[in-house]
Amino acid sequence: MSKYRDKLYEGETLRDFRELVVRYESRFSNKPAFIYKKDPKATEHISILYSQFVQDIKSLATSLLDMGLENKKVALIAPNRYEWCVSYLAVTTANITIIPLDKSLPNNEIKSLIIRSKADAVIFDSKYLPIFEEIDTENTSSLTQYICMDEVLSTNISSNHFFTYSSLVEKGRKLYLSGNMSYEDIVLNPNKVSILLFTSGTTAISKCVGLSQANICSDIYALSQMTDIRKEDVFLSFLPLHHTFESTCTFLYGTSCGITVAFCDGLKYVQKNLIEFQITGFVGVPLMLEVMYKKIEKGVAEQGKTKLVKMMRKVCNFLLKFGIDIRSKVFKEILNQFGGKLHTLIAGGAPMNKETVQGFVDLGINLLQGYGLTETSPVVAGENDKFKRAGSVGFPLPGITVQIDHPDQDDIGEIMVKGPTVMKGYIDNEEATKEVLKDGWFYTGDLGRFDKDGFLFITGRKKDVIVLKNGKNIFPEELEILINSLPYVAESMVYG
Repeated sequence: MSKYRDKLYEGETLRDFRELVVRYESRFSNKPAFIYKKDPKATEHISILYSQFVQDIKSLATSLLDMGLENKKVALIAPNRYEWCVSYLAVTTANITIIPLDKSLPNNEIKSLIIRSKADAVIFDSKYLPIFEEIDTENTSSLTQYICMDEVLSTNISSNHFFTYSSLVEKGRKLYLSGNMSYEDIVLNPNKVSILLFTSGTTAISKCVGLSQANICSDIYALSQMTDIRKEDVFLSFLPLHHTFESTCTFLYGTSCGITVAFCDGLKYVQKNLIEFQITGFVGVPLMLEVMYKKIEKGVAEQGKTKLVKMMRKVCNFLLKFGIDIRSKVFKEILNQFGGKLHTLIAGGAPMNKETVQGFVDLGINLLQGYGLTETSPVVAGENDKFKRAGSVGFPLPGITVQIDHPDQDDIGEIMVKGPTVMKGYIDNEEATKEVLKDGWFYTGDLGRFDKDGFLFITGRKKDVIVLKNGKNIFPEELEILINSLPYVAESMVYG
């Protein structure tokens, strides 16, 4: 039996982001695309339909083209918000290169990356206005146009170079309605570098990954054959959108399935948002999910129900063997703490302890682990609803080939990836590109192994391996997982 889903797109693949926008318009027009609040204390929910989303994308893109930005570069920096998503697709579907920047960077690093990227324009949240006023005054970058997502009373930036998001959307809408077809006339090259992403690290050593729209669309389609996400789903977005994990999995892949994306009010409001937005799933990192599960265990213990829950987990798992699933009823009180609709969690970025994974599954929440890198758009491998194995990251996605380079006696070696999701290279860094791209293979720097059934296990980073005097390789990540599972250990670090 195939480990992949037969189809989700009814045989339809995506070549570029313009086809993604067409999909929004033709399939999900009257469905909510986004839901959010103006601030955490607000009770009113703002809902944006896919039809409005498409209109805003086309309007902003038309204005950007009118400003002469085709074939140029636009940087984007802001917390997760609706305008970020509109800007991302408006830029990329107008044949302009997008440069998403980390919203948590200090000012000096924002300056450095703006200069390094040679961005011609920037779209930003108003909290970054002071730093862009400095950049404009210093006149050390290539920036000629500054677009603020919010209305501001005044700025030191010349009015000839400063614009607001809302004014450009309105201008573009009028241009489009009056017959300006510049946006519709755009023909994209899906294989052209369209997204520039800076890897983590200081600006002196961070690399600039060049991805094409074909790279990311290939990953979106591969994910559709692994993960069962439906248009009825509501996913909470709280991981930063500048990162490919959240951008590809929640935003681009999620909306390609017609889900509603709910913007989180902040990490301390996650549980509240899960309830008020009736969230069905989200993409998270292991640390957060482990903290979340520990809270569940603590709450159960405080009610004196640990033994009862443990017993009912065994009963439910026994009944599942016969196709009888009563978990949603048995654990309703626990599930209601998260809104009662949560059914899917997607985890990536680091190894996750097996107890947490099994704990969520026992409650009836499907926890899927995956593995990827910025250079691979990003997902390389993942679990699906039917095929899972504790400690693994599942199977390579369809269309992606994964091999282990020079495996040792334990079948562990460097993970190599080949396929349509692999980056074009590191921009302006030919030496670094040659180090990781060889004969079509991307050498990840991660160590892993396959078991006899084809499940991929990540064992650590190549550069982090501790070699003992007897030649034995020790993987600190594996030891850290074991140490962190001890009841009185919150965090640990293993080093040579």
